[in-house]
Amino acid sequence: MSPLRPRGARLGFVALLMMLLPLPLAAEPLFSFEATPGKLPKTALPVRYDIDLTPDLAQLTIAGLETVEVELREPAARITLNAVNMTIDEASADDGAQHAAVALDAAAETATLSFPQALPAGAHRLSLRFSAKINAFDRGLFFADYPTEQGSKRLISSQLEPADARRIFPCWDEPSFKASFKLTVTVPQSFMAVSNMPVAHEEMAAPGLKRVSFAPTPKMSSYLFVLTSGELERITADAGGVAIGVVTTKGKSDKGRFALGEAVKLLGYYNDYFGAAFPLPKLDLIAVPGGYGGAMENWGGITFFESRLLFDPATDSDAHRRDIFSVIAHEMAHQWFGDLVTMGWWDNLWLNEGFASWMQEKAAEHFHPQWRSWLNGYGQKQVAMALDARRTSHPIQQTVADESEAMLAFDGITYSKGQAFIRMLEAYLGQNPFRDGIRAYMAAHAYSNTTTADLWQALAQSTGKPVAAIASPFTEQAGVPLVFAETDCRDGVQQLALQLERFAIIPARSFSSASEQKSLPSVSWKLPLAFGSVGAGASPSAVLLDGTTSFTGGPCGEPLKVNTGDIGYYRVSYGPRSGAALVAALDLMAPEDRLNMLADGWAMVAGRRAELSSYLALVERLSPNDQRAVWDQVISSFATLDHLARGQAEREAQRAYARARLRPVFDRLGWDAAGHGMVAGDDDDTLLRARLIRVLGDLGDAEIVSEARARFARFLIDPQTLAPELRDSVIHLVGLSADATTYEQLLSLARASTVTSERVRYYLAAASAQDAALAKRTLALTLTSEISVTIVGPVIGSVASFAEQPELAWRFARENFDALLARLGPGFRDQMVPNLMTNFNDEDHALQLAHFEPSQSTAGGRIASARALETMAIAADFKARALPELSAWIRQHKP
Repeated sequence: MSPLRPRGARLGFVALLMMLLPLPLAAEPLFSFEATPGKLPKTALPVRYDIDLTPDLAQLTIAGLETVEVELREPAARITLNAVNMTIDEASADDGAQHAAVALDAAAETATLSFPQALPAGAHRLSLRFSAKINAFDRGLFFADYPTEQGSKRLISSQLEPADARRIFPCWDEPSFKASFKLTVTVPQSFMAVSNMPVAHEEMAAPGLKRVSFAPTPKMSSYLFVLTSGELERITADAGGVAIGVVTTKGKSDKGRFALGEAVKLLGYYNDYFGAAFPLPKLDLIAVPGGYGGAMENWGGITFFESRLLFDPATDSDAHRRDIFSVIAHEMAHQWFGDLVTMGWWDNLWLNEGFASWMQEKAAEHFHPQWRSWLNGYGQKQVAMALDARRTSHPIQQTVADESEAMLAFDGITYSKGQAFIRMLEAYLGQNPFRDGIRAYMAAHAYSNTTTADLWQALAQSTGKPVAAIASPFTEQAGVPLVFAETDCRDGVQQLALQLERFAIIPARSFSSASEQKSLPSVSWKLPLAFGSVGAGASPSAVLLDGTTSFTGGPCGEPLKVNTGDIGYYRVSYGPRSGAALVAALDLMAPEDRLNMLADGWAMVAGRRAELSSYLALVERLSPNDQRAVWDQVISSFATLDHLARGQAEREAQRAYARARLRPVFDRLGWDAAGHGMVAGDDDDTLLRARLIRVLGDLGDAEIVSEARARFARFLIDPQTLAPELRDSVIHLVGLSADATTYEQLLSLARASTVTSERVRYYLAAASAQDAALAKRTLALTLTSEISVTIVGPVIGSVASFAEQPELAWRFARENFDALLARLGPGFRDQMVPNLMTNFNDEDHALQLAHFEPSQSTAGGRIASARALETMAIAADFKARALPELSAWIRQHKP
């Protein structure tokens, strides 16, 4: 693909002069502590915490002592900080000079210390004695029980983002209150304790216990504090003077060697890119079994769900290394974007997550270009654009009122729209000038907080371009730009007309209240746009589109493609002439452009701008030899149609059509890599093969399902006969059609394994069993300690979707709501229930969600429910339109 560059690559005199002039000095930061949102008064500033914790792993409690050095900006008789689900038994100031009365507000999650006399402005020391809880769910300090060859073991770990440090110790738990943290923890003698900084001192305590003290951290936000302790081991490597470690439960450290090697490389790469060396003496990557489903960027001590960090070639596919690399690259990027420089409040969360998501792909392209990460990761942008086309979308910079809303900010808009927009902006500004701006931003705001405007200011100074005018519309308003493109022939010369609009997916009928059906607000953009001729060697032109414009050039009939290389964050709808020329030239396009045509074609159907036949006509032109990413888009579309056809009479005919389109691709690849006898290799064909096996089995391909069962039978006798690359797909299909005997085999495999990724694989396969009696048994397991809280949500979701028992899953969630809430925490109420309901697309179930009181009891729950209701309405609308169109297409185009 030709690199995107300004049309003609010519610079005007003014632009050239600006490049020759020295950059202006850094402007004053736009972040304002006083103006930053939040609940806490800004009269008391924490400077340093000295925290002494004694966790009791049997009673699941924490005894704590804490001294906090604070700076009072004005005299105060009352000091308010955060605390939740804890008791504060004693509080005093300045070594007992004044004792405070303590008032806890459970709803506000605060503790207010009231002193007999006002403390004068200046420095003070607060002392607190408190007790807190160790949770079963992954908020605050939580426990994880995990199987070993010696029996069940227990460790503790922390998960604090966005606002759960307050569950471990009283603190100013808002990101703008940065301070240093010095931790001492008392743990069993056999335990290792890991925190943000290296161990400074260790000594014997009571019999069987030890006290571990850590060096104080640099200034950081409270949500970045970390504590993990258990029977652990560490492997280490040096990275330019920084000790990189992978910490695992005992016996698993060898599986961390891939992660360790990649982390060493990444640290050097990031040190150079950000122009700032990693400032801590060590960085641990901590594998938590049965912890939580992702990873958390705690400064100097990143925690990972075990399967996101450890790689075992005997059980994991080589392609799994791609996922591990991406997660490590994402979380390590946070050590700068988020930890060193932190957003002032959760309304600017995208400064953390959007940039880390972009950086993980940039790092993958640098170290592993054969993975083609931008091409194969296209789905992230598509998810964001689908969400962003809805009424319930939100700007990248969104208003966040409280903690329940902050939890919802970790979504596809924040991560993937942020990522896609940054990629487009970097392409427009140029890689080197963009990097220079990032370096200046890091240097100016290290150990402090920022807003998005601070970043635009740094980039504008480094590039000399009006960055805010381009960027602000993408971050301050919701919505997806739509470019309508059409060609015309005048006097033998082709004209290209471009018109900028808004793309939206509005169902014919909404399941939301009338107040939520208001018209979409008007929006406008200055859109960096690339277009050019189709074919090898064609160089794209770059323009900044903010309305309607046209261009002249090229012979009539020459296909002109907009969004060359699929770098832009916008949809394109082509007129009849332009569209016909592009369809005819589909096989001449680069894979990125072919994929872009498919994705936009599918979106036009969803947005009621095209019929399904227009998309299917594109699919019919694809070669079985096309790239994985191209066929992956088709697979996802067929899977969506099949899900919507559940219970419909025409479903089998539609499945047969989908199988007929996909089977030639699989037949080209076969079950095993040619000449090897087993699948092996970190390549796209390996990944496509596994995906095709799974989806063809889901679509009822009897031959595929039969072969999967046969391979599973051989696997039970000799696990080496089933290649790691195929295990997820084969075992999923075995679970899908499982009888009682096979179901028990899957549960036995799960119970016998001490490897988290294997246990998850078997439990989710069992949860996919489409026998209703087996589905009931699976649901009952989620109330027991056998199923880790980590996978309770995915297990219930698999019963609803893959087992096709959504009503059963919904009834179970209602009848066992209190027990599930106690196990899973507030996320079950606010997010999991609304997500579960998106398995339905009818008004009756929409009303049930709208009137389900627990999920309407918090701001976050109401937002998640509104999004789910819109998802259900869009699915109902798409189903009503697309399925009849698909049946008509099949009648006219027999497979």
